Amino acid sequence: MVCSSRRGYQYHLDQRSKKNNRCGLLASSYYYYCLTLMENFAKLQGIESDIRTFSDLKKRVFTAFNKKFYNQQNGHYANNTTTANLLPLTFGLVPEDKKTAIFQKIVDRTAEYGNHVNSGIMGMMWIMRGLSDHGRPDLAYTLATNTTYPSWGYMTANGATTIWELWNGNTADPLMSSWNHQMLLGDLLIWYYEYLAGIKSDNQATAFKKIIMNPIFPEGLNHVQASYNSKYGTIKSHWTKENGKFTWNITVPANCTAEVHLPAGSANAIQESDTPISAKTEILVKRSTKERTVIEIGSGSYNFIINK
Repeated sequence: MVCSSRRGYQYHLDQRSKKNNRCGLLASSYYYYCLTLMENFAKLQGIESDIRTFSDLKKRVFTAFNKKFYNQQNGHYANNTTTANLLPLTFGLVPEDKKTAIFQKIVDRTAEYGNHVNSGIMGMMWIMRGLSDHGRPDLAYTLATNTTYPSWGYMTANGATTIWELWNGNTADPLMSSWNHQMLLGDLLIWYYEYLAGIKSDNQATAFKKIIMNPIFPEGLNHVQASYNSKYGTIKSHWTKENGKFTWNITVPANCTAEVHLPAGSANAIQESDTPISAKTEILVKRSTKERTVIEIGSGSYNFIINK
């Protein structure tokens, strides 16, 4: 069960090979993604019949998609563009034993373009989260901070105050180059909020009732401050790294909880308002790994400090 389309909407940078993603791959990837959303909605509502329907349909699409688009000989999807490999990986269409190799194809492709963006609208919707989720947040940070062509920084360096339709909007034919084309912003803003600030709604809850605060801390980035006005109130996240000291101020709205991933391998290294978190009855320490300590907090404002 694979979707097809006679038309596509994808600007691509590789003018040498003129590679354009097959519309069937784009449509079928998103069809599977929509089925995943519907299955999750059914789970949240406890509708067992719908859960079975969408789960069974997903299995059929998964099998048909890989039969149609996966290139067994060369180990990539369709025409091996970033988008062709990224969408299946992001949406869960790649078999477990092939995920590492497919992700490496995306990294290699990005390297071919000097670690710059190299896709159009469809790929840009997922590239920042895709890189971060599979172990290369550093590469995502590079894409976000590049100022040479093609990049968002190149737009601002050339006087842009809005997002262009094309990466070369300053030199392209004005008749087909909108200068107010926010779609090419992709998932950059989502990445800012969820991955840098750590303000993300738990997928198993509704509308920020439970917040997952698990930001990345890229080398060279020492300060992030963000807020989000949820239906329950304003969520705030403000972290800094300075002189070996890490500080994170967090505000959780009333009637909400937050799972916070702090960059310390032990709860003993963490204080909240100058008091060890182990002495705070309102803070639940859930687990510690080599690099993170995970806690759960309720509504209120917190000041976490880690001295490294």
